Amino acid sequence: MIGRRLRALIVKEFAQMLRDRRYVIALVVAPVLELLVFGFVLSATVTNLPLGVVDLSATPESRELVAMLSESRSFRVAGYYDSRAAVGDAIERGALDGGVVIPYAFARDVLRGRTATVQFLLNATNANTAAIAQGYAQGVVASYDRLVAGSPHASGVMLEPDYLYNPGLVGSWFIVTGILGLLLILVGTLFSSQMIVKERAAGTIEQLLMSPASAAEIIVAKIVPLFSALFAMGLIALAMLRWIFALPFNGSLAVFLCGAGLCMFSGSGLGMFVATGVRSARQAQLVLFFLNPPLATLSGAFTPIEAMPRWLQPVALFNPINHFGAIARGALIKGSGLDVLWPHLLALSGFTVVLLGLSVWRYRAQL
Repeated sequence: MIGRRLRALIVKEFAQMLRDRRYVIALVVAPVLELLVFGFVLSATVTNLPLGVVDLSATPESRELVAMLSESRSFRVAGYYDSRAAVGDAIERGALDGGVVIPYAFARDVLRGRTATVQFLLNATNANTAAIAQGYAQGVVASYDRLVAGSPHASGVMLEPDYLYNPGLVGSWFIVTGILGLLLILVGTLFSSQMIVKERAAGTIEQLLMSPASAAEIIVAKIVPLFSALFAMGLIALAMLRWIFALPFNGSLAVFLCGAGLCMFSGSGLGMFVATGVRSARQAQLVLFFLNPPLATLSGAFTPIEAMPRWLQPVALFNPINHFGAIARGALIKGSGLDVLWPHLLALSGFTVVLLGLSVWRYRAQL
């Protein structure tokens, strides 16, 4: 009985959604066009990059170079590591955005006037940030060269940049992966709230009250058509990422699709929770008008979280767009697996359970 009842509600919701073609066009076509436009137009800059240090020299000269890097506003020494591989693992996990490897013979080469090579590792998933950080690092090295070597034209230290995950520094890769999560959340919140509010305004909510369906079944039936449309939009966007923006698929598509699905559910649950607390479509739009801008600006979709003030960065941990962006960039660009991305998947699962649970509770209270 529960299966037949739920199936009938889902068929009813699909028919109601497909009856309005403008609804389907706005749900699928508009986000795809926005992703295409934003991917080409937007760019990002950042400061305060967490930097890992491998100091194999362990001399006053190498410590002076690290100190000058940390004194700049572009870098923040986040830890010391024993090897380049350890720094690379930390960059893959997202704990670092860059790393500097100072060789064993660094101090000897500097003091003898030889060329000392310092390797600079950069997470190039955000190509714009990597290029700017490399430029700042070059400036710091040049200042160090003049200070230690004692000559205004000294060139004893040479920086060797190594761009991880995005050697071509394609700037659109960072933007489009963040914009996709932003669209999934914002479109999900808007249309899920409108579905609930319009049903109440049309008076069909009374018919649902007379049916034996529970509040949970009504909520699930309303989510399934919306989720199907959003998932279709996500597949179209995924094809665009691959063929238009040439985004590499280095990791697991299953992990990416799982993160996208949880992101869609989170957005739908948030929209339905808003709809249970308002009385009209205009009220829902007004609430989302004040809710969606903070979600967008604190998501890390346009600029990395490190660019935000220190006191504001923990707020991004409660933003589902931030976690989806980490999943998309990790699974597609870095090639990270479930062993690295599971905290973000767990966070999105928590958002989904809480938001949908609150929606069902509020909706049952209204019924």
